[in-house]
Amino acid sequence: MKAPFALLGSILALAPSLIAAQDRSVKDVVAAFEKAGIPEDLAIKFQPSSLLEVSFPQAAGRAITLKAGVQLPRNVTAGPPTYRLLTNKLIDRGPFVIASVDPDAPTPQDPTVAQIRHGLAGNFYLSNFGSSRGGLKNKTSAITEWLQPNPPSYSDAHRYIFLIYRQPEGFNEQKLVTPETTVRLFNISSFASAVGLGDPIAGTFMVVAPDPPAA
Repeated sequence: MKAPFALLGSILALAPSLIAAQDRSVKDVVAAFEKAGIPEDLAIKFQPSSLLEVSFPQAAGRAITLKAGVQLPRNVTAGPPTYRLLTNKLIDRGPFVIASVDPDAPTPQDPTVAQIRHGLAGNFYLSNFGSSRGGLKNKTSAITEWLQPNPPSYSDAHRYIFLIYRQPEGFNEQKLVTPETTVRLFNISSFASAVGLGDPIAGTFMVVAPDPPAA
C-alpha cells in the first residue's frame, strides 16, 4: 500500500530542522522507514544492523548528509552521492551492493512506472576497514549511475530510498539488470531475491519535491 500524501506531508513538515543532521540511531531510522511506509511499499524486511550515511557534495560549502526522511531541494541532489557505513558490529570489508529507488513515480498516488532505479552498483568496499565510520569506495563501474531526482511538476514529493546489501558471490555475472536495462518498473525486492542479496543491512531516504515554478 502506498503511503498517503498526508503521511509524506508530516515528513516534510519536519524537514527544515533536519537538513544539516544525519542518522545516529538504527532504531530511529527503522521508525522513519515504518512511518513512511517503505518496508511495505518495497516489500522488504528492514531490520538493519548498521547506519548508511549518504552525502551529497556541493559546489560551494559542505556536503549535505541525509537524515532519514529529510526533504532536500532538488538542486542539491545532483551528486553523485558518497557513502559511509557506520557500525558497532563486526563486519567484513565487503563487497557490498548499494541500490537507490523511487517508489512514487510518476506520483505517490498513482505509481504506475515505479520503482525508478536511481542507482545500482556493486563492489563497494570499506576504505578504512576496522573503523566504526567506514568510507565505501566502489571498485568498478556502476550498473546504473546516479540519476538525479526529477519528480514531475504535477506530482507531490517523492521518496528516494538508499539500501545497502552484502554482495553475494557471482553478483558481477548477473544479467538481470545491466546498464542497458530501463530504470522504470524496477523491483528491488524481486531483484534482491533473484540475485541472492538477502535483506538490507542499512538504509536511509530523502524526500524531494518538484522544482518550484519559474517566477
